[in-house]
Amino acid sequence: MPANPFSQAPMTAEGRAAWDAILADPRRTLVCSDFDGVLSPIVPDPDSAWASGPAVDALTRLGERIGKVAVVTGRVARRAVTLGGFGGRAGLGTMSVLGVYGLERWDADTGEFAEPEAPPGVDGARAELPGLLARLDLAHARVEDKRLSIGIHTRELDDPAAALARLQGPLTDLAARHGLRVEPGRNVIELRGPGHDKGDAVRALVAEYDPAVVVFAGDDLGDVAAFAAVRDLRASGRIKGLLICSGSDEQDALVALADVVVDGPDGVAALFGRLADDLGSVA
Repeated sequence: MPANPFSQAPMTAEGRAAWDAILADPRRTLVCSDFDGVLSPIVPDPDSAWASGPAVDALTRLGERIGKVAVVTGRVARRAVTLGGFGGRAGLGTMSVLGVYGLERWDADTGEFAEPEAPPGVDGARAELPGLLARLDLAHARVEDKRLSIGIHTRELDDPAAALARLQGPLTDLAARHGLRVEPGRNVIELRGPGHDKGDAVRALVAEYDPAVVVFAGDDLGDVAAFAAVRDLRASGRIKGLLICSGSDEQDALVALADVVVDGPDGVAALFGRLADDLGSVA
């Protein structure tokens, strides 16, 4: 059996056990990945965040060898599918994309999208938002309308961190008035409906596919719930789990929770590619 590629790096014992379990039973493996910051570099304009070719190539190679590949993202599912170039790609024929933290879904085998109605509070918050940003002298913040949620990005402003801090209180108040929750991220605050997160999405996939091993690759605060879900399932003895942090100098919330930390999307691509190589050698 091939050696674990990170045997000389700080991979946890749980991570090494999960790696070995994947090699032993790849068809009972579920690999989940966030999109932005994991498969795609973070860029100022979310609409230009095309997925990294090497990352998608590596994910495709895994899709040919394991039971299930899924992307679990805060993005709208349709946009993630387009930016990832996932549709019609050989090797990803059974892939699923769970968008807006799992509220939306696309399945490659049918090509169909499941897209629920937006929470009523989103319309109210959307209407108030321009005035709020103007009063804070932050009218140039980028507003990303995801239909089911709204993201307010500060990356393109002169001082993104200061702008984010100024927005936190007013956006929290706005969300409370409209029955929404606040989801902070890398130079972004998102307003979305309550009651669903990436942890719920991962647990739903586990219930649907009954894997023996779950991999989750994330980079930001929104992925903490997914990491927690995998850790809980792992602690219960139900699965083995491998948690991958796509590291950056902007966010370290996942570092202490991860089994291995890699260097951004390039590191994720390299790790996924090495896993595919190892799976090929034991096929």
